[in-house]
Formats: sequence, structure tokens, C-alpha cells
Amino acid sequence: MAHHNGPRKKTRYKFKKDLRRRGLVPLTAVIQKFEIGQKVHIVCEPSVQKGMPHRRFHGKTGTVVGQRGRAWLVEIPDGNATKIVISRPQHLKPQRL
Repeated sequence: MAHHNGPRKKTRYKFKKDLRRRGLVPLTAVIQKFEIGQKVHIVCEPSVQKGMPHRRFHGKTGTVVGQRGRAWLVEIPDGNATKIVISRPQHLKPQRL
């Protein structure tokens, strides 16, 4: 039996879309802009594989600390450490207050 360790390992249900949400995301999700210091939620968009953060950060909330090309740098507390996640805007949602 083959054993795999790919980036989307154990994500069959975590990254699955609802039936009516299938297909590509709207263009507004691609051209989102964020301010430095803004809080964002990491919600991986399964129809876009490029710039997808690791599955361990799916559902986490972090702070935008910069931009790298088309992607955004998001700082996330992870236990005693803080980690920088590089993610494209399709996988980020601004936090609503």
C-alpha cells in the first residue's frame, strides 16, 4: 500500500466545498487588499491550489504583517511561538467586528 505525505494529506473533508459553493471564487476575493495590522481569518479555498497555506493553519486568525508579491504575510500565534504564513488573498477573509 502506498503511503503519501503530500501538502494536502488528510484534507479530504477539511477542504471540501458545499455543493452550491463549487467552482472558482469570485474575482473580488482575488483582488482583496489588507492593511498592515489588520486581523484576518485563514480559510483555505480548495479550488485554488497556488498560495495555499498549510492545513494546520486552516481556521486560524492572524495579523497581516506585510506583502510579498501577490501574497500576504500573516503572523499567527502557534503555542509559544509566532509563525509567519505566506498566503494568497483567496485564502484570507477579513475579520468582521
